[in-house]
Formats: sequence, C-alpha cells, structure tokens
Amino acid sequence: NVERMLKALMGKPAVQEKALAALYSSLDEAALMIIRKEVYQKFFALAPAGQDYFKQSTTRLYFIADKLVAMTLDMYKEPKRMVEDISALGLRHVGYGIPTDLFGPFVTGCVQVVRMLTDNDAAEEAFRWS
Repeated sequence: NVERMLKALMGKPAVQEKALAALYSSLDEAALMIIRKEVYQKFFALAPAGQDYFKQSTTRLYFIADKLVAMTLDMYKEPKRMVEDISALGLRHVGYGIPTDLFGPFVTGCVQVVRMLTDNDAAEEAFRWS
C-alpha cells in the first residue's frame, strides 16, 4: 500500500514545484494583497472561533500570509528544512493553546483563495498538497 502511494507520487513534486513557482511569479501586488486579506476572511467564515486567536495587527497578519505563501514553495525546494520549521511552528501553536481543529479550516480557506486567483489545476493542487 505504501509502495503504491509512493509510486503514485513519483515525479510529481518537481512538476508541482514548477506549477506553484509559475503561479507565484505571475502574481502582482494586487493579487498578493487579495491573498493577505482573503485568507483571513475565508478562515473566519469557516471557523468563527479562529478570530479569537488572530488578534495581531494587520501588518502582522499580512506577514503571516506572506510567510504562508513562501512556505508552500519552500516545501518543495527545501523539504528537510521545512519539516523542522513546520514541526517547530506546530509546537509553538500547541504552546499558544491553538485548537488543532482550527488547522483544517485555515488550510481550506487558503486553498479557496488560491482557487480565486488561478484556474491552473496543477498550481492549485501543488498549493493544496504543500
């Protein structure tokens, strides 16, 4: 079963990295601002309780959204480092008392925003996977 799953993924990361990099390089400042704003609007619509945990300044929220975009591409470019970074990020969230049931709606909101910006299925899948 694991062997089949791994075989199904063979070659995909390189293709997905290219698709995601192409999407990001095509985004202008207006599109990046859409990501910065819409990620939170979609997330809060899906999980209103999430608002209790995002009480930072707008500047900080935009920084988090920008970091999220960078991390999705870094997942393909530097997977070993990203495993460490994401593990550390997860531990910080646990330390902050963030309920893990909010992670799913946050990811869903992010994917919905990317869907708004592209009709490239490969780029959307690359983003969703990472």
